[in-house]
Amino acid sequence: MSSHQTAQTMKPATAAKKLGVYLEATPAEFQEGVVSRAELNALQTDPPAWLQELRRTGPHPRPVVAAKLGVSIAGLARGGVSEALTTEQIEALKAEDPEWLRRERATQADVRKETVRIKEKNAERDAKRS
Repeated sequence: MSSHQTAQTMKPATAAKKLGVYLEATPAEFQEGVVSRAELNALQTDPPAWLQELRRTGPHPRPVVAAKLGVSIAGLARGGVSEALTTEQIEALKAEDPEWLRRERATQADVRKETVRIKEKNAERDAKRS
C-alpha cells in the first residue's frame, strides 16, 4: 500500500496574509491561482520584484498599517482608517500626527506596559512555586 502525498495548498488570500501584503495589489496570476506551501516558502526566501515593491511601497493591509503606526487594528478603525494605505500615506499620517493617532499610540503603550507587568507577576509567582 503506497500513500500519495499531495502538496498542501492555500487560497491566495491566505498566502497574501502570510506574506504581509494586500491581496488586491498582487498580480492577477497570484490572485487567481492557488499557492502551495513550497511556493510560499520560495516567495518568502527569494521574493520576486513585485513582492519586494509591495512590501516597500504598499498598499499595505491593515495589520501592517497598524504595526507601522504603532497602534492596534481596532485603533485604526477608531481613527477612521479602514482601507489599505501606501507607505507614503503612512508617513504622511505620522507627520500629521492627528489627535486620534497620539491617543491610540498612548493606549497601545499602556497595553504593552500592562502585558509586561502581568508577565513579570506570573514569572515571580512561578519562581515562588519552584
